[in-house]
Amino acid sequence: MSKLNFPKDFTWGVAAAAYQIEGAWNLDGKGPSIWDTFTASKNGQVRDHAHGQIACDHYHRYKEDIALMQQLGVDSYRLSLSWPRILPEGVGRVNSAGLDFYSRLCDELIAAGIRPFVTLYHWDLPQTLSDKGGWINRDIADWFAEYASVVAEALGDRVSDWITFNEPQISIGFGYLDGTYPPGYKGRFDEYLKAGHNQLLAHGEGVQAIRAHSPQTCRIGIAPNCDDCYLPASESPADIEAARTAMFQVTAYDQWQLAWWCDPIYLGNYPEDGLALYEASLPEILADDMATICQPLDFMGFNHYKSKRARAGANGLPEAVAPKHGAATGTLDWLLVEPETLYWGPRFAMERYGKLPYYVTENGYCNNDFIHRDGACHDPERIDFVARYLENYSRLHTEGFPIAGYYLWSVLDNFEWIFGYHGRFGLIHVDFETLKRTPKDSYHWYRRVIESHGTIL
Repeated sequence: MSKLNFPKDFTWGVAAAAYQIEGAWNLDGKGPSIWDTFTASKNGQVRDHAHGQIACDHYHRYKEDIALMQQLGVDSYRLSLSWPRILPEGVGRVNSAGLDFYSRLCDELIAAGIRPFVTLYHWDLPQTLSDKGGWINRDIADWFAEYASVVAEALGDRVSDWITFNEPQISIGFGYLDGTYPPGYKGRFDEYLKAGHNQLLAHGEGVQAIRAHSPQTCRIGIAPNCDDCYLPASESPADIEAARTAMFQVTAYDQWQLAWWCDPIYLGNYPEDGLALYEASLPEILADDMATICQPLDFMGFNHYKSKRARAGANGLPEAVAPKHGAATGTLDWLLVEPETLYWGPRFAMERYGKLPYYVTENGYCNNDFIHRDGACHDPERIDFVARYLENYSRLHTEGFPIAGYYLWSVLDNFEWIFGYHGRFGLIHVDFETLKRTPKDSYHWYRRVIESHGTIL
């Protein structure tokens, strides 16, 4: 047993996303999203032609799921809203039935003593807006601000914690550069940069809209992906500096250039090395754009799953260190087990962007969990994974960094995007035929962690 060191007001949470769990894809006035269209195309890009039309049926079973969260003892639940459930055409007409669902959901959470932590965009763009160009159309920043205003007015009396976007690098990079995610657009690099710039503008306009329309004081942030996290090969000063440099340098024509996404948000400018590298492909950047993007934020959020390693090369420049043969991974082998990710990633981010309260907005382990002969779901790998990551995260508190919370991904097994239902991340096993929920061993373990505020049993 080890005693970890977390702040007294530290938030213990779980997370999920609308398209991955809700189902009810065409009920009660909801409009189609790009994921509805993409999964219906049967083009082979989603494993087993899976889709989220039913998923976990959380839309109808949310009370059961919230009861399980209450029994788990979490302080907060990070959920996302489905934009086309609320605004079926993306703008204009509000679907009251869709908005009422989220109102009931928030009421149920609050009655259970669970604080809703709401993400506005977790990749399910209304299809009608995609048909108008989606993120390549600069007008989308205004469309998103309208959506944010509607939601803040309706839910802002009960929701005080907001995230504008989940992992913009992935939805834009996979959606508009390599085409593996919807809208499935294999675009030129200049179009990818334009789409990314427009989503950053939407973030800035969304922050302003939430603040303008929320009836109470609120806290707002964003949740980029931190897969471009670099770990030092050793704790020598040279290797630490090499990892820090590697994490934020812009060196490639892909979406995994963390500073390209985060410097505008937190520092108000694109990084100089990125501007030089991408000079021939840059989007039009108007005079006020960076001021719009760089809105004051109340916390810093990052999703942490995998990382890379770097060391100081002979020439003093960062040098990548290849993963070891047979390195531990999750069922989805992109997830390398590197527990130091939750120390070095947050540390480097706070050193560069300022010591805002820091939330791990997602972290978790994918496994091929199944119900055993004794009727239980045993997942010791997940327990070990989370324990190791939390041990590293708690180290930051002892060193004076303001860690504020941890949201474990995910509360339920769910639709895992192009991987379909392969690779289970949940604390609760879901039988996708019967929809029966079975708390896993990790669920009971995490409950003890929460109860003891960080004692790993």
